[in-house]
Amino acid sequence: MTHILALDQGTTSSRAIVFEHSGRIAGIAQQEFEQIYPQAGWVEHDPRAIIDTQMSVALTAIKQASVTARDIAAIGITNQRETTVLWDRRTGKPVANAIVWQDRRTADLCESLRESGAEDLVRAKTGLVIDPYFSASKIRWMLDHLDGIRDRAERGELAFGTVDSWLIWHLSEGRRHVTDATNASRTMLYDIRSGEWDEELLSLWKIPRSLLPEVCDTSGISAMTTRFGGELPVAGIAGDQQAALFGQACFEPGMAKCTYGTGCFILMATGGVAPVSERGLLTTIAGRSNGVTEYALEGSVFMGGATVQWLRDGLGIIEEAADIETLAREVDDSDGVVLVPAFAGLGAPQWDPHARALLIGMTRGTTKAHIARAALEGIAWQVADVADAMAADAGVDLRELRVDGGASANSLLMQNQSDFLGIAIVRPHGVECTAHGAALLAGLGVGLFKNRRDIADNWQAEVRFEPRLSVDERNARRNLWTRAVEKSRNWT
Repeated sequence: MTHILALDQGTTSSRAIVFEHSGRIAGIAQQEFEQIYPQAGWVEHDPRAIIDTQMSVALTAIKQASVTARDIAAIGITNQRETTVLWDRRTGKPVANAIVWQDRRTADLCESLRESGAEDLVRAKTGLVIDPYFSASKIRWMLDHLDGIRDRAERGELAFGTVDSWLIWHLSEGRRHVTDATNASRTMLYDIRSGEWDEELLSLWKIPRSLLPEVCDTSGISAMTTRFGGELPVAGIAGDQQAALFGQACFEPGMAKCTYGTGCFILMATGGVAPVSERGLLTTIAGRSNGVTEYALEGSVFMGGATVQWLRDGLGIIEEAADIETLAREVDDSDGVVLVPAFAGLGAPQWDPHARALLIGMTRGTTKAHIARAALEGIAWQVADVADAMAADAGVDLRELRVDGGASANSLLMQNQSDFLGIAIVRPHGVECTAHGAALLAGLGVGLFKNRRDIADNWQAEVRFEPRLSVDERNARRNLWTRAVEKSRNWT
């Protein structure tokens, strides 16, 4: 058994990749599914579409790789985090659409809890801030607003899960209701230091304990499935950003990565220390193996690749997402135009759910190329804000940032990122680090890899982007960005 199947369930699509032991991709398939927007600020998914597309692409990838279950050593799962599903334990059917991590409908509830003084308790136990981003307020909304759901939850008839739990429930045909420590740490219900669901937090959010899954190690066998023609172990589970951290071999404290997907997510490994951020960052679990927990600092940018999608779908100034680099290169700079992509509020370090997107600095000479350039710069500036805050919190100087995700293939964006941070940006061979991380965790969980050193030795850089801006130019452009961010805040 020399292959690993990685299930990569993302915000806008489900993917599956069959990896060989060497890391070479033997088979890959991807399928988008519908994004549901019931009203402004609300984002939902049909949980059945998640299952259907994930199973479909898994079977396609296996067929493309010309392998069978006999050739597959394990399955690794990585998933969009925080997205919340409630389902019936007896039938396995969802009680409603999933509420997606981007959804902001619980902003007022979160604000009322912050005003009641609950922020310190939540931060001390979970490493998180009270924000609609996380699962707890989404569960609470479902319990409060869906007819009969709270009563059914209190009778133990329902199950909650992040997307990993939902997938494993169906892969195991209802035999296993589990999550891993990385996903549990994003619910705002899990004490990241004790490693337990916390009764005080459950009481704060008015959520019954019976809804919650068992918490398993990130690497290690947590379930078995026969859905692919033979009995296979699920031996790796990690939220997408922690999987990418692992896939980038960021094992030593101070090593950091940024994944450019729908959003941008920056994680810095901190080892066995769970630091408390003074700059609006999150403390999260990087992984748990053999009962040993490791931590990371995290900053989240809500609109990364989604900003490019808006240019394509909302404004229609590009036909394909990849066209943005060509369009942006038609001009040497944005000519003073700044785009703050706060379409769903601002994440770290501002944490302002009431901010909204802003396009400013335009003149009659502004073209769609300037707007495209400003969009790429807006993505890079958001990441720079987070990375600088992270380095200050950790008390280290970032020497390099390892990058992955679809938008990391955009070399203009990566050069901007290097210019704005003043450090090297390193793109590895193959940018499928999230799925590969899940595969590596699964392989480690069944002994296909000896140890982390075995994995780190195989990581290879493809290209390094070095900064070209002078310090004075960088500071001047950052001041312009900061002014624009302040104007976007507290809009709603």
